[in-house]
Amino acid sequence: MREQQIFPPEKMNTGSQKLGRVILQLQRLERQPRTFGEAGLLTPSEIHTIDAIGCEGGILMSALASRLGVTKGAVTQLVTRLEAKALVTRTTHPTDSRAVMVSLTEKGKVAYRIHEEMHHEFYQQLRLQLDPDEIAVFEKCLDKLSELLRD
Repeated sequence: MREQQIFPPEKMNTGSQKLGRVILQLQRLERQPRTFGEAGLLTPSEIHTIDAIGCEGGILMSALASRLGVTKGAVTQLVTRLEAKALVTRTTHPTDSRAVMVSLTEKGKVAYRIHEEMHHEFYQQLRLQLDPDEIAVFEKCLDKLSELLRD
């Protein structure tokens, strides 16, 4: 069993406050629609759905709901909005007529690439602020935080 480190209360409070501020900043960002090229203004839910679909091909609606951690009804609403914006298309599964596949249109793929580039640019900015050892620690902390939030 790993021994837990005990931090003085003032250090925990500072770290806790900083984490709280970062979470609030992320929540604020998650409420703001952004423009993704010719795809126009997209909500965070819409661009995350596009990201979850990916450019590789189609995905089953049920698998998309699972990947996003939402209900099938919620993913249907999201896909309907994206379909109205000509960013995705729905087709019947080639071997199971009951299953529905969703895939990105060319316009949807542009939004996907712009979103990917935004993440890449952000990470590049981070790399300018941190040295390689700090990046390694940061990534390890993100992994542990993600693990903690999953429980």
